[in-house]
Order: sequence, then C-alpha cells, then structure tokens
Amino acid sequence: MSGITPLRKPEWIRVRVPAGETWQQVRAMLERRSLHTVCDEARCPNKGECWGAGTATFMILGDTCTRGCRFCAVATGKTGQPVLPEEAEQLALAVQELELKYAVLTSVDRDDLPDRGAHHFARCIQAIKHLNPAVRVEVLIPDFREGELEAVMDAKPDVVAHNIETVPSLQHIRDRRASYEKSLHTLRLAKQLGAGVTKSSILLGLGEQVDEVLAAMEDLRSVGVDVLVLGQYLQPGPQQLPVVEYIHPDQFKTYAKIGREKGFSTVVASPFARTSYHAQEAWEGNP
Repeated sequence: MSGITPLRKPEWIRVRVPAGETWQQVRAMLERRSLHTVCDEARCPNKGECWGAGTATFMILGDTCTRGCRFCAVATGKTGQPVLPEEAEQLALAVQELELKYAVLTSVDRDDLPDRGAHHFARCIQAIKHLNPAVRVEVLIPDFREGELEAVMDAKPDVVAHNIETVPSLQHIRDRRASYEKSLHTLRLAKQLGAGVTKSSILLGLGEQVDEVLAAMEDLRSVGVDVLVLGQYLQPGPQQLPVVEYIHPDQFKTYAKIGREKGFSTVVASPFARTSYHAQEAWEGNP
C-alpha cells in the first residue's frame, strides 16, 4: 500500500480512547480466562465505548484466521490454533461475571477444521445458555453451508449474523474462498433452518456506488435478512486497503431511511457502526 497518500480523516471520525475502571475490569477478565475478542483482534473503533459499558464481542476458535481478506487486521495463517474444549465453559463464566443480558460470539475462519468450527460454535452457545438461561446469544458466523450450519441452529442462537462485507463488484477484496453468492446462501440457509432474526453488514467507503449499495439491500431482503448494518471502512493498518471515501453522516441517514423502506426491521447506519455494535438494541427492534 506504499505510495498511496491516505485521505485526511473528516471531523466526524473521532475514535474514543479506552478508559475507566470498567474497561480495565473487562481487560483483566479476558486475560484471566484466556479469551479473545474481535474488539482487539480487528482493532474495532468502538472498543472504548463497548468495553467502557462492560460489553465485548467474544471471538472463538483462536485468533488466527485461515483466510486473508484485504480489509481485515486479524492475523492469518494456513492453520489455526488447536480448539480449546474449555473455551465454551470459560465463555459462559465470562458472560456470568460481566452480568450480560446479551452476548455476541464471532470467530475467525477455520477452513482447516473438518466442520470449519460449526460444532464448537454450537457448544459455546449451549454452555452460555445453560449457565445463563436468560441471556440472548447472537452469533456472527463464517459462510457455513449445509452439513455445518445445522449444528449451530440446533443450539438455538437468538440472532444469526453473516456479513456480505461489500457490494458484488468489490468482492475481490475478500479472500478468494469467500463470495457474495456464498454469503447470501448462508443467510438464506439460516432462515430456512429456523433463524428468527438474521443480520448482515456492509462496509462503506471502499469505492462502492450508491446504486450498488441499494441493489445489495435488495439482495439481502430477498434472502430474508432482518437487520442491516452499514458502517464506514477504516483502514486498520498500513497492510490493509486504504479508504477510498469517507461517507458523510447525512448519507448514512439516507441509507437508513431507504433500508427501512425496503423492509429491514432495523437499520444501524453510522460511521462507526459494526455488526455487533449496539447489538442488543438492534435485536430489541425486532418483533
């Protein structure tokens, strides 16, 4: 990416610095239980706000992804780390310790595993719900297919999320093993297997056109997606793609209005919006 002059960040892009006692408590708990979060691994801009409120998005199946998307800061490798059987119990205890009412699980891609991690997802959901019966669980899953997603759905997550990431013309920024069609298939399959609420996210500012975003909304609605998240892509480091455009907050408001008109029950649209950002509030917006 050398030789490309980065765009100057506009005044509405201001990341909150993590601070406060609650943030420190979350950090200590994660280290004590050997848990990972997407907040850290993907350098999420909302970490200060979410951790300051005592919430976090847990990342299971290790911290090494077997894919290499060009916008993502998560470490990559041909194989991931050994799956830890105690991770499910530690997650359940962490949810209990944080007194969460809503827990979000995501993962790295694990193409090196026979089921790509689907059964471990299921075990983690079951452990959380067993120890914390009142907690709602949202999962942000890889592009699981037939023979994999069934195990996750049998564990009865309350929300199933999977991201198309960007519009069809820009899918080349994802790993070659991912695709727009595969992602739509995963979301369609989740609905067919009984998901009550499904969700997907699009990162903006990668060079997409407005009509492409609107067409992607139509595609997501065609497979039954309920919740749409639109956020600004922010280059996490020099090795990732540069930002092509900073989308004005007014445009996010316009997209949100259009999304609701297209039938999404909830649209979360703002520069710092990410799939799990204000996840509980998004779930509460669904009947």
